[in-house]
Amino acid sequence: MPDVAEHALGPTLRAARSRLVAAGVATPDIDARLIVEHFSGTTRSDAISSPERELDATAVTAIDAALERRINGEPVHRILGFREFYGLKLMLSPETLEPRPDTETLVDLVLPFVREMAEREGACRILDLGTGTGAIPLALLNEVPQAVAVGVDISVDALATARLNAEALGLAACFTALQSDWFTKISGRFHLIVSNPPYIRSTDIGALQPEVKRFDPLLALDGGEDGLDAYRTIAAGAAAYLEAGGRVALEIGFDQKADVSGIFGAAGYQLTADAFDLAGNDRVLVFGR
Repeated sequence: MPDVAEHALGPTLRAARSRLVAAGVATPDIDARLIVEHFSGTTRSDAISSPERELDATAVTAIDAALERRINGEPVHRILGFREFYGLKLMLSPETLEPRPDTETLVDLVLPFVREMAEREGACRILDLGTGTGAIPLALLNEVPQAVAVGVDISVDALATARLNAEALGLAACFTALQSDWFTKISGRFHLIVSNPPYIRSTDIGALQPEVKRFDPLLALDGGEDGLDAYRTIAAGAAAYLEAGGRVALEIGFDQKADVSGIFGAAGYQLTADAFDLAGNDRVLVFGR
């Protein structure tokens, strides 16, 4: 990068975009903006109103390093250390899956049920299996103050991140992070069990986009030989922890609706709702008993 004295905000943004375009990054405009704004402490309004604003040496160095990481394939939100989900800023860590907009479909689908249960029972108890950043339960808790949630993960790193996110959002009092291998440490019953489990077939991991297979944790991706291991575990164990009239809501792979429905049907569940993702693919299934 040129000398810092030459680094006004506007030219820095243009130079960042040019570097990403030259490297073949798929979304150069938004990635350049996110990187420059984050590491310079500026906003989109600043770029419009004060493009001549000079950036200090620390910001220039940080932007340069971040652009190199992006050019080398690291996802932009991993570089920033956070991602927005359902309007909430969630911190990321190496062992958390980066929450995606498609998962917001699950929140949208179960939110009316959570509200209804909270109004009728005075509370709605939620269990999230494989909580990662805590994205799903924290989004629900933020929308329904009467709800409480337990977020389960096998990863200590993920649980620490989920706790930090709950604290930062003012939701720590109604969110518990618990280390457990699926149901092994769970007690009590819940009105809603949710999960975005690993559902990629083991043999398909190598064909994933480099940004996914290099930077998302393998434990959060690999669903076993046919991608359905986690669904079998949840279907076999959920009934012991589900309140009467409760629901199990799951994110699935685009081609897994029939298989997952079959697994839960054999375990005594009925499909009560489903939803497509932003691309029109099957993405969320809700089951009741």
